[in-house]
This record gives sequence, structure tokens and C-alpha cells, in this order.
Amino acid sequence: MPSYTVTVATGSQWFAGTDDYVYLTLQGTAGCSERHLLDKPFYNDFERGAVDSYDVTVEEDLGEIQLIKIEKRKYWYQDDWYLKYITVKTPVCDYLEFPCYRWITDEKEVVLRDG
Repeated sequence: MPSYTVTVATGSQWFAGTDDYVYLTLQGTAGCSERHLLDKPFYNDFERGAVDSYDVTVEEDLGEIQLIKIEKRKYWYQDDWYLKYITVKTPVCDYLEFPCYRWITDEKEVVLRDG
């Protein structure tokens, strides 16, 4: 089963971090992954200025990654999140960067393309 390493960079502005749930979906030329919750047990994810890495395992090869979808869902109370960028290391060790550099507010889905 192919595994991708996803690295998420949160901005260093005041209140840039979030405690909300963050989900990731990978879209490739050969298919789409399931929606994955990005969370490390007993770790405070997506803090201001943090760069966090996650392993995302998929059922089958997705081909060349074309875009990623980020979903933010409320945990306790709604808070905003400043997402700088996401990088994806593919199973063949290619690195793709998906720049964002904006605030993600409310519960919404954001689509990022390779930059």
C-alpha cells in the first residue's frame, strides 16, 4: 500500500494556529484517496509557527498528484487557521508543494494545486 508523507506549515502570525479537525484528501491522475484526519495522538497539532508531518497510506497508487483538498471542521469552538503551505512526498520520493498563504475560516473545504 503506497504511503505519502504530508507536511503542513502553519503561519507564525498571532492566533494562526487552530484546534479544529483538519482533514486531507489527495487527488491524483489514477484516483482519489479517502479523507484522512491529520492528527497525532497526545500532540497539539497546527500550533502557531509549527511544521507538522503525517503519514497518509492509501489503498492503491494515485498516480501523479494533481491537487489536495483541506477541510477544517469545528472541534470545540470555531477558530481561524493560517495555512502557509503543504508539501507531499510521494512513494517514489518526489516532493510537491501546495502553497496556500491565507486564512481558512469557518468550516469549509479548500482546494490547493501544485505550485
